Amino acid sequence: MMNATSTIARKTRSKTTRTAESSLHIRNFLIPGPLGDIPVRLYRPQGEAVLPVVLYFHGGGFISGSLHDADVPARFIARNSNVLVLSVDYALAPAKPFPAAPEDAYAAMVWVGKNAASIHADASRLAVAGDDAGGNLATCLTLIARDRNAPPILAQALIGPMLDPSMTRLGDAERLDSDMTPQECANCYRQYLPMSLQRLHPYAAPLESRRLGGLSPAFIATAEHDVLHVEAEKYATALISVGVPTQVARFAGVKHASLREHAPVLVEVAEFLRRRLAAPSELKQPVFESIDEQHHA
Repeated sequence: MMNATSTIARKTRSKTTRTAESSLHIRNFLIPGPLGDIPVRLYRPQGEAVLPVVLYFHGGGFISGSLHDADVPARFIARNSNVLVLSVDYALAPAKPFPAAPEDAYAAMVWVGKNAASIHADASRLAVAGDDAGGNLATCLTLIARDRNAPPILAQALIGPMLDPSMTRLGDAERLDSDMTPQECANCYRQYLPMSLQRLHPYAAPLESRRLGGLSPAFIATAEHDVLHVEAEKYATALISVGVPTQVARFAGVKHASLREHAPVLVEVAEFLRRRLAAPSELKQPVFESIDEQHHA
C-alpha cells in the first residue's frame, strides 16, 4: 500500500475559489495526497461554529465522476445535518488504479485531523458517505481507519454502493429493469482492479472481508431497479450479523443513476448523519431549514 501519512504534512495550496449561497459557504482547494494533489470542495453552513465533518466520495464506477457529481448530496447533507462536508475528487482508474482511490480517501481523512482548527471542524466527530464507487470507498475507509488505528469514524452512509468486484451477487438486470448492467460493472472493475487478486482485497471488496466487526454504524440506501441492490443488502446483513448497527432501505421505483439525488434518500441520509454526529443538545433542533427543504435536492 502507498503511505499517505508521509505526504499529507505539506501545507494546503493557498489558491482557492469560493462561492456562496443563502445557507452555505463553498470553497474549492487542493490537499496533498500520496500520488499528487487532491481537489476537494468544502461545504460549510453559515457561521463560525466548530462542526462535525462528513467526507463525501462521488460515484462514477472508479473510472469517472467529479466533485460536480457529488454537489447535490453534499449540499443537502451540509445544510440539513449541520456539518462540514468535504467532497473528495479521488484518483481515477485506469490512469491510477487500486489502491490509489482508497489511499486518497485515507489522505483526506488524515488531512481533516491535522487541519481541523483551520476549517473550524471537530475532527472527533467524523463520518463518511458516498454513492456508487464512492460508497465503496466510504465503507472501505472505515476498514482502513480501523486497521491503521486512526481516530474512529462515527458513521457511514452508502448510497447504491458498488461492493462486490467478484460480481457473484449481482441482481438480474432484465428482471429488475436496471439502468446499471453487468457489462458496465465488469468494465469498471477491469480498469480499477487490473490484477485478479485485487478483487479479493477487503479495501476493494468489503463483502470478502471476514473482519467487519467494530466498523462504523451504517445507513445503506438501495434502488429497486438496480442490479447492485442485492450486494448492498447482503453487506447490510453481514454488518448486522457481527453487531454493527445498520439501517438499510430500498427505495421503490428508483434506478441506480437517480438514487444519489432522490429527495427521500437524501432526507434519510441527512437525518442518519445528523443523529450520529450531533451533540445531545443539537438533537432538539429542527431537521430541515424549511418544510420545502426535502424537495430542493
